[in-house]
Amino acid sequence: MAPNLFGTTASLFLEASQTGIIDENSTTEKTSSPKLEKKKLIKSQQKYRWNIVWRNVIAFLYLHISFLYGLYLAFTAAKLVTTIFAITSGFLAGFGVTAGAHRLWAHKSYKAKWPMRVILMICQTMAFQNHIYEWVRDHRVHHKFTDTDADPHNSQRGFFFSHIGWLMLKKHPDVIKKGATVDMSDLEKDPVVVWQRRLYIILMPLFCFIIPTWIPIYFWNERPMYSWYLTIFRYTLSLNITWLVNSAAHIWGTKPYDSTISPTDSYSVGIAAFGEGWHNYHHVFPWDYKAAELGNYKVNFSTAIIDGFAKIGWAYDLKTVSHEMIEKRACRTGDGTKYQNVKDQHEHNHNNSIWGWDDPDINTEDVQSARILNKAE
Repeated sequence: MAPNLFGTTASLFLEASQTGIIDENSTTEKTSSPKLEKKKLIKSQQKYRWNIVWRNVIAFLYLHISFLYGLYLAFTAAKLVTTIFAITSGFLAGFGVTAGAHRLWAHKSYKAKWPMRVILMICQTMAFQNHIYEWVRDHRVHHKFTDTDADPHNSQRGFFFSHIGWLMLKKHPDVIKKGATVDMSDLEKDPVVVWQRRLYIILMPLFCFIIPTWIPIYFWNERPMYSWYLTIFRYTLSLNITWLVNSAAHIWGTKPYDSTISPTDSYSVGIAAFGEGWHNYHHVFPWDYKAAELGNYKVNFSTAIIDGFAKIGWAYDLKTVSHEMIEKRACRTGDGTKYQNVKDQHEHNHNNSIWGWDDPDINTEDVQSARILNKAE
């Protein structure tokens, strides 16, 4: 996901506005025909107009110009330790998104004790991609309604839109309408999520910009301007790596597990995004804490971190998929790049999609066949 601070949490910059929702006619037709349905669809599409959010456009221009300047400073003027610190901060922020907002809170693929939850919350705040509640809501909607108008970053509208363009426009009305149908009660009861959401206007600038800029200045006498632009460099790079999962991993790559959906498995995105690039697998089994079929940590840094916390007992009930279940599904619906495909006229329907473990639409067979590691007593 990406920044959205207007309205619910603050009035700083970057808005993916939810305003401008089109009122719908509540009356229903007693009879209908294909022609009538087609006319209604065309009429509905005509109602939606791209409405550019210029504040976002200006903000993103500043961020990316500053990113280039920060990159230049990293090689020419800034101290080496400042560059190393910026990269390390980026790793921590990325971990807060991948292992935290994504695998823990959005998909409920494992459970974590409160010390780990607090660490993940702080790291996710450092990433500044909205507070956890909003990040999870948009991501669950994305999984339930992939590549429809209800998908916030619908990849059917092209690479630019799914990468960054969706944040430069007001949301399609269907994103709001369908988003209201996704259950968020678990996060509303989570004290860590509630606390972060309530104080986000204070926590986000502090953890994302102020402290990372202050540390190099105070501890090794870095020039303030250099420290600031290296902080912007780290933040903008992290954003674009996350966005690649929404864009590149929905366009280029293989589809070993379901050839009828847009998400793909991308080795390069997997490396850049700490193991989030195995997107075809992830959309088929969104409740697997590994978010991949991989048996090692070479291109799945986030899984290694979660397993590390599991060894000290802070992460538990890690849900994963048996090889038999994976092979059965891949042979039935995959593209044949990893498992021999058996054609069965499979047709994907987003109504069968799930956002994660507790989604009411999850297949009972999947629940019964799932493996739960480090299970709590």
